[in-house]
Amino acid sequence: MKIYTKGGDGGETGLFGGERVRKDAPRIMAYGEVDELNSLLGWCAVVAVGTEREKLRRTQAQLFSLGSWLATPQTAAAATRAQLPPWDASATPQLEEEIDAWEEALEPLKNFILPGGVELAARLHMARSLCRRAERAVTAFHAMDPSAVEADHLRYLNRLSDWLFVFARYVNHSAGESDVAWQANGK
Repeated sequence: MKIYTKGGDGGETGLFGGERVRKDAPRIMAYGEVDELNSLLGWCAVVAVGTEREKLRRTQAQLFSLGSWLATPQTAAAATRAQLPPWDASATPQLEEEIDAWEEALEPLKNFILPGGVELAARLHMARSLCRRAERAVTAFHAMDPSAVEADHLRYLNRLSDWLFVFARYVNHSAGESDVAWQANGK
């Protein structure tokens, strides 16, 4: 099977189920941002080890599931929708549990902090900001078509950005790197 089909050369793409839409449609923008986030998490995983890498891979798998849900219209045939991976309803609570566990080891935040630190933490901060962009795109798509996005998908993305932020702080803490408090005007 060839990777290129030439079907998108005119600015359209196919959804799961066969419908063709413009590549700048809100649905495409939404799952495109989720895909970009997934790619960035793969870049994070390159420098992660052990359980850190496992957590990132688990999150990538969940984002692939989310992308498939976003790419499949409600109007798709029942047989097509039956092929979607089941959404893991425990994914959001699992993020919350991990956030809570990491925060126990961290100093409470008293200021905004600058993104950065060790390499993995800096990459996680990038992923956090991209996750917010994905969340905005999915939220905009949801506003246009509320039936197209599950409420738990929105909750998951919102919690995921928090998870990435705390994960970055925890990685820095584990490496002995302190948070750098933001100072107005760089002072």
